[in-house]
Amino acid sequence: MSESAQENYASVYDNKAGFGTSPALVMVDFAHAYFDPDCPLYAGVDDALSSALRIRDKARAAGVPVILTRVLYQEGGRDGGRFFEKAKPLEAFVEGRRTADFADGLVPEADELIITKQYPSAFFGTSLASTLHARGIDNVILTGLTTSGCVRATCVDAMSHGFITTVVAEACGDRHSGPHEANLFDMNAKYADVVSEAQILAYFESLAGERMRAGKTGA
Repeated sequence: MSESAQENYASVYDNKAGFGTSPALVMVDFAHAYFDPDCPLYAGVDDALSSALRIRDKARAAGVPVILTRVLYQEGGRDGGRFFEKAKPLEAFVEGRRTADFADGLVPEADELIITKQYPSAFFGTSLASTLHARGIDNVILTGLTTSGCVRATCVDAMSHGFITTVVAEACGDRHSGPHEANLFDMNAKYADVVSEAQILAYFESLAGERMRAGKTGA
């Protein structure tokens, strides 16, 4: 008799980490490449971006720091190492190409940190972990592209660096539903809590309320 993945994992990998007290929102690689039908990386993930932008608005209103990540290579990918050698579509992220720009609708704000990377994880070879720890962040909330690639790699590294890790399902996307769903399932089992957009918006609203009450009390 066959059993579903949910049945197989039930009561084994079903713990919830919950939210932290000092979160940061990380928006992973929302690049124009994934929205350009002429680019090999095109993934048709407009809904994921729309969700991420709504979440970003609520995060900013709640005073939650926002971090944007991007992939950027020197001409010829000479700083891309084995990743650039293996994944040929990464040529879309060579500096100066339109496909390397942030997606239409995502304009960095002056107070938002931008992390530039050459490998899947936003933590590998960057200052992200040190910056978040220095700010007292205990919870990394992930949105981004792609679920099976840079989101997953960033998720595993966020947990490995000691952060409570949360992934917002609707605000992540991939070129095919299979890898998308499989990686959400696995991240939720072992590395993070995978939550809905509604859940994360409610969480940010509660933080905004706490901030408002603290301000009134302080006054």
